[in-house]
Amino acid sequence: RDDIVEDYHGTPIADPYRWLEDASSPETVAWVEAQNARTRAYLDASPRRERLKARLTALWDYPKYSIPQRIGERYAFYKNDGLQNQAALYVQDALDAEPCLLLDPNTLSIDGTVALSGVSFSEDGRYLAWGTSSGGSDWQTWRVREIQSGRDLPETIEWTKFASVAWTPDGAGFFYNRLPTPGTVPEADQNSYSRVYWHTLNTAAASDRLVHERPDAKELLFAPEVTDDGRYLVISAHVGTDPRTRVYYQDLQGGSGGQAQIVPLLDDFDAKYEFIGNDDTLFYFLTDLEAPTGRIIGVDITQPERTQWETLNGPDAATIESVHYMFGRFVIVATRDARHEVWVIRTDGSIGFEIELPTVGAIEALSVKRQHRELFLSFTSFLYPSTPFRYDFERNELVALHAPGLDFDFGAYETTQLFATSNDGTRVPIFVTHQRGLALDGQNPTLLYAYGGFNITLTPAFRIHILPLLEAGGVFAVANLRGGGEYGEEWHQAGMFERKQNVFDDFIAAAEHLIAAGYTSTPKLAINGGSNGGLLVAACETQRPDLYGAVVCEVPVIDMLRYQRFTVGHFWTVEYGNAQTDPEHFRFLYAYSPLHNIQRGTAYPPTLITSADTDDRVVPAHAKKFAATLQAAQTGPAPILLRVETRAGHGHGKPTSKIIDERADVYAFLWRELGIEA
Repeated sequence: RDDIVEDYHGTPIADPYRWLEDASSPETVAWVEAQNARTRAYLDASPRRERLKARLTALWDYPKYSIPQRIGERYAFYKNDGLQNQAALYVQDALDAEPCLLLDPNTLSIDGTVALSGVSFSEDGRYLAWGTSSGGSDWQTWRVREIQSGRDLPETIEWTKFASVAWTPDGAGFFYNRLPTPGTVPEADQNSYSRVYWHTLNTAAASDRLVHERPDAKELLFAPEVTDDGRYLVISAHVGTDPRTRVYYQDLQGGSGGQAQIVPLLDDFDAKYEFIGNDDTLFYFLTDLEAPTGRIIGVDITQPERTQWETLNGPDAATIESVHYMFGRFVIVATRDARHEVWVIRTDGSIGFEIELPTVGAIEALSVKRQHRELFLSFTSFLYPSTPFRYDFERNELVALHAPGLDFDFGAYETTQLFATSNDGTRVPIFVTHQRGLALDGQNPTLLYAYGGFNITLTPAFRIHILPLLEAGGVFAVANLRGGGEYGEEWHQAGMFERKQNVFDDFIAAAEHLIAAGYTSTPKLAINGGSNGGLLVAACETQRPDLYGAVVCEVPVIDMLRYQRFTVGHFWTVEYGNAQTDPEHFRFLYAYSPLHNIQRGTAYPPTLITSADTDDRVVPAHAKKFAATLQAAQTGPAPILLRVETRAGHGHGKPTSKIIDERADVYAFLWRELGIEA
């Protein structure tokens, strides 16, 4: 422990494990190796780990398909044969034609840690722009492949994160957003100064033409999009994870590269504006302006004054999550009590019809274009593996394209929805999945999962790794907390800044409800979350260590006084606040920051903390400092374990082999600490 003390607005705060922030120092490397060795000894001693890994491997081994995407006269889709580390990309001439392998990322690395992080097809179906990331990093490298020959063009584009690639209809090139080359700006600004460029095929990226930048507003992040009619470039701009948006456009009529003036259209930064599509000069947006659950507006760029906007409302009492435009209709994905509905409405705002889904569940992906009359969607639920469907508008029929084949008896299990009451009276939805006829005797091992932040909605989703828990007589529960997007922007804002404690209260209420209803009891209850959800379970562990039998805290945000100093942490100040610059923010962040609320002399529940050495979104220093501080404070007999993965980032693109290994470790821990015998 070091004697570092930092002053926050007159309050001295000790930071004895700050040395762990230096990931490359010999002391940190040795400490992590010792922690991993200690954790491995604990996990490998479990007689159940190898059997759990074998069962997870068997369950994972079935073909998985994405929805098709129409590209010219062809279709493209992803497929994982079963245990491939990464899904491969295929094309086919028709939905019933023999697929042809276009790109297999499994050939890009020996260990499967190079992943496809983005693809964009030219409108004519001749070219594919494809981005890769390595070791789970958010940094991307983009290349261009000629689809017919499978040959890659010579150009390579570097230094993009979360890139949007937007082709022009003639296939001459594309717009994209890029960050500065490292070394050209101070390190603290590496994720600032986003710019939009135009790239012409068969030219070096160094010659790409700058289309748009705002050096006076370095925090703006741009995302380009070309309208389906090819007439306009639309540029959306946002700050970090703030849902509010600025929108600009450019008329491309003068040529592919776009030489016309960039015109501000929605520049007040007062609400979310998601571009949907256009009819000539009438641009449609999904917004939460004066509509916390969302509404569709039409803005004519020839008379963009607010008094001239058209408004179209979606389904009553539902939150609009996304809108897609096709042949004069909007396809709306709406959320009602954390479950999805799909509606088709006309451009005059009148409700057309609802597309009936297979069961209570969620839309993972939806693909449609304005000129097409077919719709593809991927549907999922807790007991319904992700399945691609085609909706036929002629027959009004939803038809599965591929049926997943798993060695699992789904009919023996069920999902129901409960509602807990938080301490201020707020109703908190909880989905519970378990064997039919479950005895409510308080003895069922239960894993409670949640997220609660950044306007993210937790809808029912299939997770292969929960199946062994269900087979063992366990319960998988998902709580929908404030801070998410389940009930619109007001629900989101109720879990931000000084109201973040509401999120923790909701989660604690969900845990207490499961116990009171007889599903489980404290010794049998484990809590789990990752990233912002890792912050959630860590805060709830420090606030109510008596309530849980085990804690699995994955890639967590822990040090709420310093998080904004690392990688893209400054993006999140619009959600959490900034203790460094604002005394009031310091007050409420310090009040719940997990790192600063660990109390010596406390018996904490068994805790497994996971991270990854190449996570450049939530740096592993959070997990390391949390583990060190908990271990020093722990007075009870329960283990506090740290598992740091190598060559894996925040989770995106993680190879199947590493996912199975990690889940086997998590379950070896839970089976032991919850006393699961099955």
